[in-house]
Amino acid sequence: MNKVFFAILFSFISATALAQIPAGGRAPLTKSIPADSLSYLNPKDYIIGGISISGAKYLDKDVLLQISKLNKGDKINLPGEQNANVIKDLYKQGLFDDVQLNVLRINADTIYLEIAVTERPRLSRLHITGIRKGEIEDVTKKLSDKTGKIVNENLLSTTTAIIKKHFNEKGYLNTTVNITQTKDPGDANSVILEVAVDKKSKVMINDVTFEGNKAFSTAKLRKYLKKTRKRRIYNIFGSKKFKQDKYEEDKQSLIESMQGKGYRDAEIISDTVTRHDDKTVDVKIKLNEGPKYYFGKITFSGNAKYPSEILTKILQIGKGQTFSEEELGKRISGPTPNNDDISSLYLNDGYLTFNADPVQTRIYNDTVDIDVRIYEGPQYTINRVSLKGNDVTNDKVVMREIRTKPGQKFNKELLIRSAREIGQLGNFDEQKTEPKPTNINPADGTVDLVYNVVEKPSDQIELSGGFGGGQLVGTLGLTFNNFSLRNIFNLKAYKPLPKGDGQKLSLRGQSSGRTYQNFSFTFSEPWLGGKKPIYFAVSAYTQGSSTGQYYPKTSPSYNNLRINGVGVTLGKRLNWPDNYFQLNYSLNFDHYNLDNYPGYLFNNGTSYNIKLTQDFSRNSVDVPIYPTAGSNIKLTLQATPPYSLFNSINYKIATPEQRYHFVEYYKVKFDAQWFTKITGKLVLMSQTRFGYLGTYNKLVGQSPFERFKLGGDGMQTYQFLQGTDIIGLRGYENFSIVPEGSNLNANTNQGAAIYDKFTMELRHPVIASQSATIFFLAFAEGGNVWDNISKVNPFNVRRSVGVGARIFLPIFGLLGLDYGYGFDAIPGAPDANKGHFHFTISQSLSGGFN
Repeated sequence: MNKVFFAILFSFISATALAQIPAGGRAPLTKSIPADSLSYLNPKDYIIGGISISGAKYLDKDVLLQISKLNKGDKINLPGEQNANVIKDLYKQGLFDDVQLNVLRINADTIYLEIAVTERPRLSRLHITGIRKGEIEDVTKKLSDKTGKIVNENLLSTTTAIIKKHFNEKGYLNTTVNITQTKDPGDANSVILEVAVDKKSKVMINDVTFEGNKAFSTAKLRKYLKKTRKRRIYNIFGSKKFKQDKYEEDKQSLIESMQGKGYRDAEIISDTVTRHDDKTVDVKIKLNEGPKYYFGKITFSGNAKYPSEILTKILQIGKGQTFSEEELGKRISGPTPNNDDISSLYLNDGYLTFNADPVQTRIYNDTVDIDVRIYEGPQYTINRVSLKGNDVTNDKVVMREIRTKPGQKFNKELLIRSAREIGQLGNFDEQKTEPKPTNINPADGTVDLVYNVVEKPSDQIELSGGFGGGQLVGTLGLTFNNFSLRNIFNLKAYKPLPKGDGQKLSLRGQSSGRTYQNFSFTFSEPWLGGKKPIYFAVSAYTQGSSTGQYYPKTSPSYNNLRINGVGVTLGKRLNWPDNYFQLNYSLNFDHYNLDNYPGYLFNNGTSYNIKLTQDFSRNSVDVPIYPTAGSNIKLTLQATPPYSLFNSINYKIATPEQRYHFVEYYKVKFDAQWFTKITGKLVLMSQTRFGYLGTYNKLVGQSPFERFKLGGDGMQTYQFLQGTDIIGLRGYENFSIVPEGSNLNANTNQGAAIYDKFTMELRHPVIASQSATIFFLAFAEGGNVWDNISKVNPFNVRRSVGVGARIFLPIFGLLGLDYGYGFDAIPGAPDANKGHFHFTISQSLSGGFN
């Protein structure tokens, strides 16, 4: 009975698989024999006479035949396992909603078959909802390759996974994705996926705990996880959001840090991220620290150029020191702060293909012996130096800054220095300046160098308005940082002015109408004559202030000031004490004409200021836009002729007009900045400034010009007192810091003879690209002024703290906004300290002492 039942069941299954009447009520496709004549009770061998495909609109029919493994002329036993496999293999592709194998006809022992399929719909487009427009664009880009594909479970799950991963990386760990399908009205075999995304809230890290740590405290281990931080108020720069990719990076960093402390066997046994509540997770990491290891004997092999004794001294790692593969790698291959690793020793001497492999030859107890196996290779000579990417700047402007010359031995230090000098030009993106050795030829020991650069906008415009002196002042400034004077008459070179020779032309004007005008012009050439780095600059200005249009000259309220000046500067780069030094000499002539004008030591008369200035400076900052290393130091000596030593004026009875007709003084200024990388991209800028205005003759007294005014933003946007040094001190009103006992009056503040200022500033970038550089800062600074040297106390300063931001846009220069709070009250000016906002424009990032 059971055998008969199963025979009938198999006959039914076979008839379904080889149905002559397909599902859906279609007409029979086989007319030769009835379908029930094929039975598992009587299987038979047939020769396949032909195979046809029906229902396939988008898929290649030949490919479907290959998948079915049915070929014309092959033998097939029907009904049997083979026909079931055909259907199973096609279903496995995930391309069909229905697959049937039909018998069209049978002629004797020849059978004609049909594979009838119903294709699954394809994706015409995605309709994403629940997130912002910008987020939709980002997600759509990642899913762009899905359009046109078969809509199956794999596509749906992949789409969901991609969206969730996208938001998980941004801290949205609880993101949900709901996908529904709707028919595309424009295509019967296509669907639209309606994708509803709910990001929910960003997931923060509630706590990070460790298990198995004995040598390392939990606090220490948490510091190693720089991007996976638990919530703390003081956690300013460390991320408190949980991001899976950053967490994976941190785990690797954690192990590397532990290994760097000598625990070379340290490993993570397991880690878990568990939900704490709807918005936070807990991270738990189980560690195996292992024992602490130390360096044993360190030997060198393969070194012929330098003996092992020299390499040992450079390595600076001795027996018994804590074992650290990371430190060993740095001392061998760099980078080190002073480039004093072994690799630099060889690369600076032409060994371009130098390689060193530290091998752990013996591990016993807690000691590891190392053999540093060196491949020196040949010394390489520079064959050709070329430039690529300078579309605007002329080759000679860049090539003269490059210190690697044909015929020299390859030198890594000079390669890095050349890239720095190219960046200092200000015409190229420092991040994309890439010197690259090419055509390395071991046979003759030569190498070509290609400096790849990317031009960036360098011209700047200043257009601003400000309120000062009781009136509105407008400013228009144009600075062309890549000017070409030789093409001034070449109309084809105007874009909008001739460019490409690295010269600088600056034009600036300020005016509030008739009451105030200030116009200036500066032109500079860094390579006078084009052959040597001789700096040349010429400048001129005229400035006037008057209220004469409102009052007659005989009125007590009338005042007028006119200042005219010209100057010329010559400078030279030095090779001693090192080649970061520069020496500049400037000769300036200033003419002052005062008519009842306040703010100086005299109100009426004509005065001449003829001064010679010497600047001795050293600038070694790594990049000009956002320095992270190096220093900028300048010593300035300025003096006029000592007229009182050879003129016949009796200064005991001289009037102010006689006393200051030819101004005499000497002046010393010292400015210094240091940039130090603290951790990651966090940089500390330390700055100190000092100025002293001295006299040759006590009877003459101090000069009414060239004095120091301290306080505020440090800008000279609206400043009648040309020749006065303006020094910012955030947290205080402009020019509000006066010597003790002085009367603070913004209109009669004559400035001081001595000042100092100290600044500590933490900087962290937000954006660093060719188009813009943005960084935040926090500062603490202090400064003060004095009338004479006997009263100076360099540590009695007006203190302030605050925060700010800087935005560098190539066309506008540097824009800054600070909020400072001054701690020390100014006598006579109760509002001069406390909280103040300061806006700055066009001050430099490095080399500008503000």
